Amino acid sequence: MTRIAPGLDEIAAPSPLLIVDDVSIGYRTPAGWLTAVDSVSFTISAGERLVLLGPSGCGKSTLLRAVGGFLKPSTGVILFRGAPVIKPGPDRMTVFQEFDQLLPWRTVLGNVRFALERGRGLARREATEVARDWLGRVGLTRAVDAYPHTLSGGMKQRVAIARAFALQPALLLMDEPFAALDALTRRQMQDELLGLCEETGSTALFVTHGIDEAIRVGTRILAMTPHPGRLAASFDVPVETRERGTSRFAALESHIQHSVFAERETEHA
Repeated sequence: MTRIAPGLDEIAAPSPLLIVDDVSIGYRTPAGWLTAVDSVSFTISAGERLVLLGPSGCGKSTLLRAVGGFLKPSTGVILFRGAPVIKPGPDRMTVFQEFDQLLPWRTVLGNVRFALERGRGLARREATEVARDWLGRVGLTRAVDAYPHTLSGGMKQRVAIARAFALQPALLLMDEPFAALDALTRRQMQDELLGLCEETGSTALFVTHGIDEAIRVGTRILAMTPHPGRLAASFDVPVETRERGTSRFAALESHIQHSVFAERETEHA
């Protein structure tokens, strides 16, 4: 294709939803300054599901919390919709890995409805209808009147996910939401999350230490190395690669393992 004018395609392209520009995050400890994240830069465009992949201690959850407005970068800047991130907001909803992220004195329905009343300003009747709809989508129609302490870990995470989607945030932040679940439930939840994201066209930043999970839920993967956390490589995940049990899935999984993490495993052998 003939290029009409230099840079015209770049000018016409929409701006990224999220820009993380040369961000470092550190902490002061009794032993001195500890850098958890070092000079990390990336962008997320609308409709992307970007996965931060890496072992414990690489700063992936720290980065996600900074994007959510819960932490302030030591250096660099995080821009969301063109404005600096300075605090949490309903336009960036976080689902944590901990099960105890629901209000224990409210029912399943009450947890989602309360978030809709506060976060979207919906009247009680409309909030109830929207909450029931999203709880139905995650398979919790029969559990709407249950309280959190009566739910399994998987059910609690389904409530948290329903609440997050119901608020219609511009960016979903998923901090290893399935890490504490058993293997079978984790796989089912990954598939359900993927279905919801594709149905709604949601944009997400997902954190995991599992290569298979990253491939299953992501459209792009950023691999991180620890101490301090730095970006090591980027991998695109085509649609046809996401199906488990296929040769393409296995090939990408092996490629990520050997190109990023094999050297580290050798060093610690």
